[in-house]
Amino acid sequence: MKIVFVVIGKTDARWINDGIAEYTGRLVHYIPFEMTVIPDIRRTANLTEKQQKEKEGESILKTLQAGDHVVLLDDKGKDFTSIDFATYIEKKRHTIPKRLVFIVGGPYGFSEAVYQAASEKISLSRMTFSHQLIRVVFLEQLYRAMTILRNEPYHHE
Repeated sequence: MKIVFVVIGKTDARWINDGIAEYTGRLVHYIPFEMTVIPDIRRTANLTEKQQKEKEGESILKTLQAGDHVVLLDDKGKDFTSIDFATYIEKKRHTIPKRLVFIVGGPYGFSEAVYQAASEKISLSRMTFSHQLIRVVFLEQLYRAMTILRNEPYHHE
């Protein structure tokens, strides 16, 4: 199984890019991993939030392949502890034959078409994070899950 992380828009903040690089570099030692950055939608000034979500949604759907198991990172999704998330990843490793795709939406969330394409939703917190910062939070939790599964000392109870 390969984990694919799909996000909207590039990150300009150096410290966020440093965090992304740190955790993606660590993850490749544990599992096949790929991060796909979809370019920001241009000329959004005249678009409604719904129109912007729909345009982003079209771009998101183009990244998906037949057989993908799509998981949206959504504040209304299922909550996990870090250990529960590790268990979730382990179960998916045994049941998902190809790609487990996690998606972060743009600043307004997901289009209805993306919600329909998703198999499930998970939440990293009941709090709202910027769609830039959540990248580092997710990657750190994915790395933490990998270390938990290998009984490595990174995670402490």
